[in-house]
Amino acid sequence: MTPDEITKLIFRTALKERAAFDLLYRYTSAKLFGVCLRVLQDRAEAEEALQEIYVKIWTKADRFAASDLSPISWLVAVARNHAIDRLRTRKAPAGEIDEATDIADPAPGPEASAVAAGEKRRIDMCLDELETERAKAVRGAYLDGDSYAELAERFGVPLNTMRTWLRRSLLKLRECLEQ
Repeated sequence: MTPDEITKLIFRTALKERAAFDLLYRYTSAKLFGVCLRVLQDRAEAEEALQEIYVKIWTKADRFAASDLSPISWLVAVARNHAIDRLRTRKAPAGEIDEATDIADPAPGPEASAVAAGEKRRIDMCLDELETERAKAVRGAYLDGDSYAELAERFGVPLNTMRTWLRRSLLKLRECLEQ
């Protein structure tokens, strides 16, 4: 479609001719969708933006005559500006930072930190009372997230033996911590 034909479709769209708008959409939507997709980097959001862009074109087609742009350049500018506006609205406005003061800090407070530090010392002391290999196995299973099978292989013992080590070690830790 030639630029002159697109210009005529825009002028007819300004007069609210649905058939002209339909043709304009058919001939230009792929290009404008590409612009939206390139800016937004999200297909669903680009599709939504494209619909909003054509609503803008329908309502503001009369502004095209006032611009010095070619018809496709004007359409691309409308699409690009709209997509950029959507990008900007993704980011939280600076004014909402004051509302963040009402959000609780998930980090423990000073009292909870002091209690946790004391508990950590007690647990470390009780782990030190275990045999070295068994303490390492407990740390591996419950602090590092190692599986029983990985620990059994690492320490060269059968899987059931590792399970027994860990169960007995936890019982000893519980006794130690209850004192």
